[in-house]
Amino acid sequence: MIGRLNALRPGRALAVDAFRGLTFVAMLFVNELGGVSGISRWLKHMPADADAMSFPDIVFPAFLFIVGMAIPFAIDARRRAGDDALALQRHVLYRAFALIVMGFFMVNAEVGFNAQAMPISIHLWSLLFYAAVFMCWGVLRFEKPAVTRGLRVAGALIIVALALVYRGGSDGTQGMRPQWWGILGLIGWAYFFSSEFYLLSRGRLALLLGFLVFCVVYYAAAHKLDVAPSMKWVFSQEAHAAHSQIVLSGAVCSLIFFDARRRASEAQRFAEAAFFAAVLVAAAAVLRPYFGISKIYATPSWCLYCAAISIGIFSLLYWIVDMRGRTGWTRLVEPAAASPLVTYLLPFVVEALLQQVGLGLPAALRQGAAGLFWAGVYAALIVWVVSRLNRRGVRLKI
Repeated sequence: MIGRLNALRPGRALAVDAFRGLTFVAMLFVNELGGVSGISRWLKHMPADADAMSFPDIVFPAFLFIVGMAIPFAIDARRRAGDDALALQRHVLYRAFALIVMGFFMVNAEVGFNAQAMPISIHLWSLLFYAAVFMCWGVLRFEKPAVTRGLRVAGALIIVALALVYRGGSDGTQGMRPQWWGILGLIGWAYFFSSEFYLLSRGRLALLLGFLVFCVVYYAAAHKLDVAPSMKWVFSQEAHAAHSQIVLSGAVCSLIFFDARRRASEAQRFAEAAFFAAVLVAAAAVLRPYFGISKIYATPSWCLYCAAISIGIFSLLYWIVDMRGRTGWTRLVEPAAASPLVTYLLPFVVEALLQQVGLGLPAALRQGAAGLFWAGVYAALIVWVVSRLNRRGVRLKI
């Protein structure tokens, strides 16, 4: 029965890798812009109540969309490797758990800590956590498997110890708390729910679209009809339903383009993707008067507009990279595509290290055109460092 779960067209979809690489390079750029003043408001995240979205507000949804696109490929690969239903469930739970743990710790390193009550600086605490992450989930190559297992156990013990020594709250008596789940944590939750929906749908497009509609209705019910509390057994937070809309849209996009069970020409697949994007845009427009567009509130209109934009970007990349064979430029983003987690975490490691030794950027690089230029240079430097790490086999795999 697992063998009938899904079947994708053979060959590697290079556009998926290109989209992933572009997304993570954009993430590096907009994250560095966060501390730059005197630039266009369209290069900054919009306020929660602005009923608008900017370029940075589209980057995180693109992460989610790529996660969704990867789900059918990952499940198909594990099915071909012989995984049964239980093994697939273990894999989904393990990946979601790892992402949620990373996001949870990173959030507590940003807010909620009591510096005076901490036995070590929060920056050293963060560096120890990132080291433990690489010990637990790094691609470790040792002749003796016992060494690898020992490092993973040591990494897990360090993470537990860091949780125990953490001090938060105004009086320093509180422990770690999920003030919010962090980017990686939100991705982990959305990945978990969307993967479960994908497995329940058995890779069938119609059922997957039904789960997408359910997520939209759930969010609406939670915020307007006050009936969702009785359904808390489905989602612990409405945001998970919102972000799952984008992940599921990515999974639907993969099936539109790559499901081998459907006999459709490339032109038909492009037309179906365009129709799907148009439906998402129409639904977002209908819902906008009731919820507005807000990344902070994760409103349906924001989710659906961003999903539609992602479909358009991927369709263009698929035409350029896979159909026209224009792949030379993808080498520029290939390191980020190959090691997305390392690409995401490395700037946080750099920031914690600089804070620990008391260094910072000159004020001139935190404003105007100079700040924009520096953000581009910084993104390029991080990608270059990641490429060096890739060559040495330094990666994270969950």
